[in-house]
Amino acid sequence: MTRRTAGLLAIVAVLAAGATFVGWTVARQPPARAAGPLDPAAHGGLLFVAGSGQVGQLRPDGTTELGGPYCLRMYSAGGTTVCLRPLTVPAGYEAAVYDRRLAVTHTVRIDGTPSRARVSPSGRLVAWTVFRTGDSYQPGEFSTTAGIYDTATRTLYPSLEDFTLSVDGDGRRRADANFWGVTFVDDRVFYATVGSAGHTWLVRGDLATRALVGVRENAECPSVSPDGTRVAYKKRVGGVWRLHVLDLRTGRETPLAAPTGTVDDQAVWLDPRTVGYAAPVPGGDPRPGVFAVPADGSGAPHLIRSDASSPSPLY
Repeated sequence: MTRRTAGLLAIVAVLAAGATFVGWTVARQPPARAAGPLDPAAHGGLLFVAGSGQVGQLRPDGTTELGGPYCLRMYSAGGTTVCLRPLTVPAGYEAAVYDRRLAVTHTVRIDGTPSRARVSPSGRLVAWTVFRTGDSYQPGEFSTTAGIYDTATRTLYPSLEDFTLSVDGDGRRRADANFWGVTFVDDRVFYATVGSAGHTWLVRGDLATRALVGVRENAECPSVSPDGTRVAYKKRVGGVWRLHVLDLRTGRETPLAAPTGTVDDQAVWLDPRTVGYAAPVPGGDPRPGVFAVPADGSGAPHLIRSDASSPSPLY
């Protein structure tokens, strides 16, 4: 499916936010240090992309350091960091893969403008979502696709379009299908979004069989919980996106406390009880911020840091 232009542009716009983490509550934010050794293999805190585009780290003691690469979108897990960044010659974009010392180990050219990034818990697999023009089925609109790279075998899955897809028992090929928002359970199983004919579905993917199977309709940009039992995603409700959490064991869906506006980001699990996401900050601040909200539907969203994006919790 081709996503509506307005919705996709809104996703593109959410590329600057921030974070803090002790109890995931608001605290007076100390100024970021100009440079410092970042540690993607640390336990506690998180990595993020600052408004300048540089990767920073928020440590458990509340200090923030900037000193990583410059990325449009970033994610880190298992000591592996993927950075989606622009190229100049030739012009385009690539997924640069860094080890725990932030040395580049792999680069993969990606076909489109970056919007989402994920890494499997072990650090072996990296994934990205891109916007593309020129292959849309509606004039002036974008399409999306997602790819995966296996750093251990150097196997590239350039697009989920190459996987078989079955939704509601219908395995017919959908020429208008779009794919986005990969999130990993392990180094074989993942979840993602597929859109077709005006509908979206949460799908479960299998790298070994290269198959996608529909799980639930009206679910976008999934994020698997650290224990693999729940999936957070955004759901269209009354013309806006709201975050929900699906318990994969029971099928129960829980709406999370609503923010003042729509949520147009791929959520993260800050811890087993808290979901984080980037969204515009109320009050006129032009920079988005990172918010935290309880994963059980209680409480209310609250800003945990401004002027940063792509929060990546370090477990």
